[in-house]
Amino acid sequence: MDQTMKQDQVPLLKPIKSSQANGDEQTNQVGTKRFAHACQLSKRELQMVCNELFILYEIVWPVVVTGLLLYSRNQVSMLFLGRLGTAQLAGGSIANAFANITGYSVLKGLSAGMEPICGQAYGARQWPILSQTVQKTILLLLIATIPISLLWIYMEPILLFFYQKPEILTPAKEYILFSLPDLFAQAFLHPVRIFLRTQNITRPVSVCATVGLVLHVPISYFLVFYMGLGVKGVALASSLNTININMGLIGYMIFSKSCLKPWNGSLVPGLKGWVRLIRLAIPSCIGVCLEWWWYEVMMVVCGWLADPKASVASFGILIQMTSLIYVFPSSLGLGLSTRVAHELGAGQPTQARLASAVGIVVSMVCGIVSCLFAVSVKDVWGTMFNKDTSILHLTAVALPIIGMCEIGNSPQTVGCGVLRGSAKPTIGAHINFAAFYLVGLPVSLLCAFPFKMGFVGLLMGLLAAQASCACFMLYAIYNIDWEAQAEKARNFSESSRENSDLEASLIVAECKV
Repeated sequence: MDQTMKQDQVPLLKPIKSSQANGDEQTNQVGTKRFAHACQLSKRELQMVCNELFILYEIVWPVVVTGLLLYSRNQVSMLFLGRLGTAQLAGGSIANAFANITGYSVLKGLSAGMEPICGQAYGARQWPILSQTVQKTILLLLIATIPISLLWIYMEPILLFFYQKPEILTPAKEYILFSLPDLFAQAFLHPVRIFLRTQNITRPVSVCATVGLVLHVPISYFLVFYMGLGVKGVALASSLNTININMGLIGYMIFSKSCLKPWNGSLVPGLKGWVRLIRLAIPSCIGVCLEWWWYEVMMVVCGWLADPKASVASFGILIQMTSLIYVFPSSLGLGLSTRVAHELGAGQPTQARLASAVGIVVSMVCGIVSCLFAVSVKDVWGTMFNKDTSILHLTAVALPIIGMCEIGNSPQTVGCGVLRGSAKPTIGAHINFAAFYLVGLPVSLLCAFPFKMGFVGLLMGLLAAQASCACFMLYAIYNIDWEAQAEKARNFSESSRENSDLEASLIVAECKV
């Protein structure tokens, strides 16, 4: 009986799940799969970003060390000039400014033209192109030193034309004449540093710069005080420092088994290679010079303010701060230029895009840190250079503005590196001209004089220039066609290889004859 009732309670058909329940279950399964796939992608992308950060770190940190060492060398020279007297310090400062405007900025800008060529050639494993390019660049810079040397030799009448005091011009003339060996040494150092960096070789430069700085102090003391050369000794010591670094790098390249040799390959591998180098070197030079010259123009404008002595001195102190901070984004930009050029040369546009994105984000963090640093030392930085209360007040008021400028300066400096690595220096030159001379200079003059903001008004122009420059740079990088750039790099490598093969066959034929 009980068994019969239990059988009656058993349903004849099993219940069928509703279609809505089946749909919900399938949706949940699809959502779970998508989430798992997204997690896998995120993990893979995070790993790629971490790898890129590590690669950039390996390239950049020795460049940062080298930049800090070269900055320290300049500070040592300024300290020795200060010990000699006020006129010697002023004369050396004017000579340094003249040398930067007419010489060092030109050499640095021209040498930057070889960065995309060597970087893309290294990525494509076209080793002869690297050697040929560094040879051409050294020759190009040596040619450029000829008119620069003439300007330096005749600096005194040029500065007299701009109403500089004769008592300051005497030490200035001595300083710049004994800096001529440094000019020729820099014509070799800039291309060699780029040549090594494009091979991911940066530590030997840091080691040589360290040894050079250690020797710089006793050499300066020996020449300045023991030999009694004064201002001449300071300039000559700086020249010997650059020569010592060059000698160390030459020794490294001779004995290193992993480094490519710049003396391998034909010196003149065809007109086409020269044309491309010059086409990249000239806009790179213009871009560097436009930015460097803007600061010198502001130094002149400071002399038009109500308290010119305090304004000029304070602006000089601020330049020391910006020069120190600039080492970090500049080094990051150099490393990123190498990375982007390598990946484009290797036919990896996606990796080049990733490298540029990671570098830009790091530069933004660097800008924020630089801003915080400038604000934190606003009351003590000026005391390292001067005790005048008016100068210290101007410096303390200006440093927070300088810090805000670095928030824009850091990404725009790194953005210049991306444009150089992708062989687009012309865009960078146009951006620098528009930002600094069409935006920054008018804002500086308007704020300083019609709006009567004085010294702070000049810095508001710098802030406007850096902000607009950063925006223009980021927009230009966002619109880069990475696939097209990789294709251009591939075409250049193939055409250069064909030219090299043709020249090699011609050389063999001439030898047989």
